[in-house]
This record gives sequence, structure tokens and C-alpha cells, in this order.
Amino acid sequence: TIVEFFDPACEACRAFHPIVKGILDRYAGKVRVVVRYTPFHGEASLKAIAVLEAARQQNVFLPVMEALLANQPVWASHGSPSPDKILKIAASAGLNIEQAAAQMKSPSSVGIINQDSADVEAVGIRGTPTFFVNGKPLTKFGQRELENMVRMEVEKASATQ
Repeated sequence: TIVEFFDPACEACRAFHPIVKGILDRYAGKVRVVVRYTPFHGEASLKAIAVLEAARQQNVFLPVMEALLANQPVWASHGSPSPDKILKIAASAGLNIEQAAAQMKSPSSVGIINQDSADVEAVGIRGTPTFFVNGKPLTKFGQRELENMVRMEVEKASATQ
């Protein structure tokens, strides 16, 4: 299990998304990813996270995440963010924005966002993306380091079966 502390407005998270997808493809059925929200980039991050939660409830999480990341420079510019563009981008990826309006404020969505924020504080996350593999932190950040750590954990799991 890869746990990724993720901010949809983070450029490094955007850069690592294809790497994580590649790992999932390489180890199909053996590796899963748990995304934990980390709204370090303010209002735009918070709105994108709420939209992602609505997308999860509508079973369009991955297409919406990919659309938000592909269009990140449009809505998440660190100089002048435009969170008002997030819903339109998400709708183009299949999100029903009428349903999303209520889902974004639902107790389920708010609870997940609040729990992730509390866990960010408790674990001491200071930057994104931050990865844990089977509960162990990725101590040296990088693509090769993440891929190697996942490979070792998959090999260890395969050896014990």
C-alpha cells in the first residue's frame, strides 16, 4: 500500500502522478494507492479536494483527478489562482456539478477532509507529495527511491506467500 499525501495544486504532485500510475500498472493487483489530502496551497487546494471527494462519490475520481492535474496551471497558478475554474474542468471529465454542490459539503466529504488534515498534523507532513509504503516513510525523495521501495515491498510480500 502506497499512501500519498497529496495536494491537487502541487506541481510536484502533478509530476509524480504518472510515476504512481506506472507503479500501479507494473504491479497490477499487488499495489494500491491511498490518497490523503494535504491542502497546502490554500483556497484552490481546498476547493479541488472537495471536488475530488464529490468525484469519488460519483465514481469519476480518476478522470476528474487527471483533468484537474492536466489543467493545474489554469486553476492553481500560485501567483493568481482561479478556483472558480475547477468545477468546469471537473465537469468536462464527467462530474455532475449539480450533485457535486451537495456532495462537496456532505458530512462524509467534510469528515474525510478534516481527518486527513488532522493526520497531516499528527504525522508531521511538511511537503507534498509525501509517500509511505506499507507504513514506512520514503526517507529520500525521488522517483527511483519510490519505485525501489515499492519493488522491495512487493518482493517481500511475494516471498512470504
